[in-house]
Amino acid sequence: MSVINILDPHLADMIAAGEVVERPASVVKELVENAFDAGAHNVTVEIRQGGVGLIRVSDDGCGMTPEDAGVAFLRHATSKLKEEKDLEAIGTMGFRGEALAAISAVSEIELLTRRPQDAEGTRVLVSASDIQDMFAAGCPAGTVISVKNLFFNTPARRKFLKTDRSEASACRTAALRCALARPDVSVRFISDGREDFFSPGDGRTDSCIYALLGRDASASMITCEGSSGGVSVHGSISAPSAVRGNRSQQFFFCNGRFIRSQILQTALEQAYKNSLLVGHYPSCVIYVELDLNAVDVNVHPTKTEVKFTDEKAVFSCLYYAALSALSGGMPASPHASAPVSPAQKTEPVSSARSIITPVTNPAAAAEKKADLRSVSVSSSSDYSSAPKKNGDFFRSMSAEEYRNSTAAGRPLSSDSIPASAISSTRYSPAPAEKPNLEKSFNSTGPKAESPVIQPITDTLFEQKPVEKPVENVEKILLPNHKIVGEVLKTYIIVELEGNVLLIDKHAAHERMIFDRLKSHAAPITSQMLLLPVTIRLDESDAELLEQNLSLLTAFGFEISPFGIGSYVIRSVPSDLDPAAAGAAIDEILDKLKLGHTPSPEEAADEILHTVACKAAIKAGWDTDRRELERLVEEVLSGRVKYCPHGRPVSCTITQKELEKMFRRIV
Repeated sequence: MSVINILDPHLADMIAAGEVVERPASVVKELVENAFDAGAHNVTVEIRQGGVGLIRVSDDGCGMTPEDAGVAFLRHATSKLKEEKDLEAIGTMGFRGEALAAISAVSEIELLTRRPQDAEGTRVLVSASDIQDMFAAGCPAGTVISVKNLFFNTPARRKFLKTDRSEASACRTAALRCALARPDVSVRFISDGREDFFSPGDGRTDSCIYALLGRDASASMITCEGSSGGVSVHGSISAPSAVRGNRSQQFFFCNGRFIRSQILQTALEQAYKNSLLVGHYPSCVIYVELDLNAVDVNVHPTKTEVKFTDEKAVFSCLYYAALSALSGGMPASPHASAPVSPAQKTEPVSSARSIITPVTNPAAAAEKKADLRSVSVSSSSDYSSAPKKNGDFFRSMSAEEYRNSTAAGRPLSSDSIPASAISSTRYSPAPAEKPNLEKSFNSTGPKAESPVIQPITDTLFEQKPVEKPVENVEKILLPNHKIVGEVLKTYIIVELEGNVLLIDKHAAHERMIFDRLKSHAAPITSQMLLLPVTIRLDESDAELLEQNLSLLTAFGFEISPFGIGSYVIRSVPSDLDPAAAGAAIDEILDKLKLGHTPSPEEAADEILHTVACKAAIKAGWDTDRRELERLVEEVLSGRVKYCPHGRPVSCTITQKELEKMFRRIV
């Protein structure tokens, strides 16, 4: 008896459907691309129950004759290829003739179609690849195809679908990508009776981006154009001040087709090198045009992966186009002095790096100690209105206050704080009466002088200090050491019993903040934002945010809905720089997108990781000597060994290793 069987045609169609129709979003993509191939100028996509209940795509394209409508659902039936050489230059979205056959194998379909020159149209009813009925019907010119009860005959596939909201989000993303791919076609998306987006179809990329990605995204975009080696690039990229914590807003298109390409992604991000912080990514809508025979789209059934004949030419074209756009519209480096366009001069500040500038006035720097020591309480409204508590040694300063102080040539520093006002307590949560030394670490950007420490005169502490019991304070003896300084504004150099210890100050401080927040020894306080931050999220991110909203609230965030797809951040943890509020939420949501639903403990850790990372002092910042001493104390005491991500915070170079380097010993 033979063990090799020839599969039933219907079973073969169902297997093939698994490659093409992964979820409802796959159906949306295939049907909208078919509408584009039909020459449509207006396309409407309507879904219900996340696309499982209904997906209806209507277009005003060329339509079909009754003969074509009858064979359209057969495998490998297509109007886009005729002979073998057509595979060498594919200019249409579809070409295999598999989409309609695969969709019909796992759903119930109703097709209405009519050519503009015909008096009547055709209606076709299909269920599980079988044509149930076909007859003449009145209908507008074009095609309306309705897909109902998706995966009704494959319960195993339907069981693994996500919630209706998640599937609707995926359908929206698929339709949005198609709409961005063709600015000359008007695309309307309706979910459960509510219009989600509508593109004008006027052929302008900027108006398409405005309609589909929002006003804020459109306002932060820079035009990007270039051509070389037979490759042309045009589109828009985000300004360095408007980047995101993930790559969800990167859209690449090749000859009108949405693609995922590591080459294009790397080329774009290389152009931003030295302009962005680690963990931040630019947004873009990039269109790559090249000869049809220079790209192979027949790589994967979804057609989102392509191969370029000359990858180097494609990489170089996008890289230099993006680099040119950044140089012309905004400095490639935040410290560069390239010309800035008027549009960017009025752009709102969206990152700490754009509001903090290093003090470069030598005279002011030389006089700052004398000036600050002569400041009296009555000469500053900030000091006179401050509560006179022993614990208020440090106070965070707003960006506006810092700009005013630097404009006067008197940057604020901690050098004028009396040494007696500095407590040598350990880095465990201190009683409320003790100074909150963590505030001294909440720097808001790279600077020559720390703006977060206010000069405090002794007259502020005339009242009798509250006595504190010290009997139970554990004294930790630290090994003999000497802080030599820091190198590259990143690593602290410590001479330790004949060895050299290097400490990563960002990693160490990040761990200190993380441990304090995770211990819950003191309630997590939040700070109200003077100007609430509005963020725009897609459906999947919005669902994830709402699932973890109570957890975010417990950690000091106050976030509320603000229109369709938008949320407003009103409060953030007191450790977090307000300018990093939007980026922190983006990064938290990106980390929560795991292969499984994160547990409350995992979600809490991811939130704390992000808050600690954003609040910690950064590599490249000038750091006060006392801050360095505090970091060294925590590392030498053994309380800080690894950062929350698992990286070591210190390494040791022994005297023997040094002598070997200099060949003092063999």
